[in-house]
Amino acid sequence: MRLAFAAAGLSLACVSAVVAAAGFDPIVATRQSSMKEMAAAAKTIAGMFDGRLAYDAAAFKAAAKTIRDRTGPALIAEFPSATLGAPSGARLEIDQARPEFEALARHMGTLASALAAKAERAPANITDDMRMGSGPAMDGGSLLGKRPAAEADPARLPAEHLLHLILQDCSNCHSKFRQKVL
Repeated sequence: MRLAFAAAGLSLACVSAVVAAAGFDPIVATRQSSMKEMAAAAKTIAGMFDGRLAYDAAAFKAAAKTIRDRTGPALIAEFPSATLGAPSGARLEIDQARPEFEALARHMGTLASALAAKAERAPANITDDMRMGSGPAMDGGSLLGKRPAAEADPARLPAEHLLHLILQDCSNCHSKFRQKVL
């Protein structure tokens, strides 16, 4: 048994040395994996709402949980200063505008928590109150919900609207803080 642990430890050390020599940062890899998982989860939920995918309450719940678990403080933690800039897609400007970056991550987390709470109670089929354009929180304002009352209480927003607001935050963050990596 000790031999197995020693071999595993040696293998891990060798892999770590190779990874470090190649300039690979495990924090960047974890961050990229998290981003891909969030994108896949958002695509799943969006597909259900636009009819490209069959609605599945369990899949909706799992996707909403994925987004919730990877936003807010978890998202902030994936962007330490030492991992910004090339070869990563995270711009150095994150540190220069850290309060703005963290506010976006926290806002996404708040919206994602509301979405996950709705997904916990998801019915067997998509209902009208899950869709944008329904409910008292949707009275007036734009598609993206730029109304102080609605923003103050994300729990009042339909699930589909919450997803759109999360995606808007993603786009805002990427436009300011993400660079193309060649």
